[in-house]
Amino acid sequence: MNGIINLKKEAGMTSHDAVFKLRKILGTKKIGHGGTLDPDVVGVLPIAVGKATRMVEFMQDEGKVYEGEITLGYSTTTEDASGEVVSETPVLSHLDEKLVDGAIASLTGPITQIPPMYSAVKVNGRKLYEYARAGQEVERPERQVTIYQFERTSPISYEGHLARFTFRVKCSKGTYIRTLSVDLGEKLGYAAHMSQLTRISAAGLQLEDALTLEEIAEKVEAGQLDFLYPLEIGTGDLVKVFLTQEEATEVRFGRFIELDQTEQELAAFEDDKLLAILEKRDNLYKPRKVFN
Repeated sequence: MNGIINLKKEAGMTSHDAVFKLRKILGTKKIGHGGTLDPDVVGVLPIAVGKATRMVEFMQDEGKVYEGEITLGYSTTTEDASGEVVSETPVLSHLDEKLVDGAIASLTGPITQIPPMYSAVKVNGRKLYEYARAGQEVERPERQVTIYQFERTSPISYEGHLARFTFRVKCSKGTYIRTLSVDLGEKLGYAAHMSQLTRISAAGLQLEDALTLEEIAEKVEAGQLDFLYPLEIGTGDLVKVFLTQEEATEVRFGRFIELDQTEQELAAFEDDKLLAILEKRDNLYKPRKVFN
């Protein structure tokens, strides 16, 4: 069994839980996912099966789209609604929406983030959340990410001393939307957290087409495997080239070929089938991964 699954991950489940359950449903161990989702986050979780597991790194490289909600008024240990309150800054008057939108605009483009303590980023061989659970805080490395789009999608609503609004973000891999929410709050002068999040798109897969674990299990039981997308879906933003029969033969034997291209990596096709991922070496292209 080979292909890519557009899984709709539900709340309360880790990405690892989803992979574990799919292994049982599909009866195969060769399964991986294309981008971790926090347990409370719902939405698209790209799943690679069989040969497609070799595409995971390219699936992760493609940009992602999220819709969610930010709450101003208090921050939490986890930067989302599941954590304990650590700071409160009551919102005592209505906010100027133009100022809010200006702060949002200032967080678009290339930005620097510091990963939250409750995350799977490793420092000195240990995951940050392991330090956090032990009550330890360690220095975290900065990371560069890109916010392609960040916009408010609702009026600002008020409840008690809290303010809330929904948003939409298109971003590069490695972006923490929780941290983006906290950083926005800081720019506005308030403690903040991400109170809700849904991944709308990842690896070219859309939420409206995603299937739950239960729906996939029903299809497998009925002998229907139409939920498996071909490997080609996993090439994402890679530039596609179509090889001649002679070039394809050279690639199958692991040999360098000459192509009139400038990109560092290419998705090489023979007819309509993905043959290989090619990597530029000087003026030639070397097969990095060959699929058939």
